[in-house]
Amino acid sequence: MNPASGSKLTGSRAALVFLCFASAYLLSYALRSVNAVVGPVLMQDLHLSNTDLGILTAAYFIGFSAMQLPLGVWLDQYGARRTESCLLAVGVLGCLLFAWSDSFAGLCLGRTLIGAGVSSCLMGAFKGFRLWYPLGLQSSLASSMMVAGTAGALASTVPVTLALPLLGWRGLFVLVALLLALVALALYFGLQKVEQEFNAASSSAATLQHPSSARPANSFLHNIAGYGEIFRHPYFRRLGLLGFVNHGIFIALQTLWAGPWMIKVLGKTPQQSSQILFAFNTCLLLGYLALAWVAPRYIRSGRATGWAVEWVVGLGLGAALLVQVAILALPFSWAWVLWLLLTLCVAVTALIQTHLSLTFPEHLAGRANSAYNLLIFVGAFFAQAGIGWLIDFFAAHQFTSVAAMRAALAVCVLLQFLSVLRFALHPARPSVA
Repeated sequence: MNPASGSKLTGSRAALVFLCFASAYLLSYALRSVNAVVGPVLMQDLHLSNTDLGILTAAYFIGFSAMQLPLGVWLDQYGARRTESCLLAVGVLGCLLFAWSDSFAGLCLGRTLIGAGVSSCLMGAFKGFRLWYPLGLQSSLASSMMVAGTAGALASTVPVTLALPLLGWRGLFVLVALLLALVALALYFGLQKVEQEFNAASSSAATLQHPSSARPANSFLHNIAGYGEIFRHPYFRRLGLLGFVNHGIFIALQTLWAGPWMIKVLGKTPQQSSQILFAFNTCLLLGYLALAWVAPRYIRSGRATGWAVEWVVGLGLGAALLVQVAILALPFSWAWVLWLLLTLCVAVTALIQTHLSLTFPEHLAGRANSAYNLLIFVGAFFAQAGIGWLIDFFAAHQFTSVAAMRAALAVCVLLQFLSVLRFALHPARPSVA
């Protein structure tokens, strides 16, 4: 229990904190998703293969994943405000390097720095929410952050298509660098007073309850070792596989391969593809909005009654499997509608991270969320690069380009089925929630 539970944020201060975190996550998701639209331009300008585009886009996830373990420690030690604003500065450098590079290696390095720089945008928010907002709002806040992220994905579709002829893809990344810098300043200076007031209240409450029990600062290596407790936890492992396989594959599809699917498999033009991706991300946003409304009322996470999170997640991901089977089986031009249905099924994954943070003590919340996020984005890296490799592999074995894409997605569906089956059969339950 947080000692300062009586000092949770309300009113305009609560709105300010959410707005700062949500703005950062919006930009991070736009950067994650933008290659679904910019990808064909990059392939043409840089003469990239499917494998090259997959690797270039997935470089984001290399930087993102590499930061997750130290990120959890920094969030628990230094707080969300300082950690996130400093990392966003790295993202600014990454955007500028990407915009100014002429080599494939330079572009990969720039995208890796972008991934590292925005690696705290969701985990930092979850850490701040856990400390500064009531437990009953956690699921709703998590879903609202998903709405902000999906708004970023929306911004990377039709708006990017319209901006490309004016700015070019290089000018686009310079613009995003400027926006990231503004958000970093807002986080660092705009939330400084809020954090100081809350920390003072927490220190006073802790002193009154335990005047001689101040916790000494642990070394960085000691805190990294604390991840062992998280990764050994049976319930973490049960949910972690869903993050690695199911969530990772969905991110790979959303942020890159859904666009080529619309063009190559369904025969859409690039403009039609960007419009479909806009609708795709709009439906995902609506799914998260619905979840933000439903979660605090009906879903049991940090509360005594309601639907079990595991049941809701299992049902949603099971339905997502059926939709993907239909996507594979129906080659008609109108089958893009099935992708909209897929987003509504996958929206339930937003529940997992908040639910996991409540499974562990508050001082491990940042590390628990970061450990799960690590699995998601390692999975997304392998899925994004792997799908490109599979497409080229099948194409090299006499598959048409359409058949190669279908075969690659079929492999992804099989892996997701095995993951959901293991989740359904695994008996682990949360020890704390």
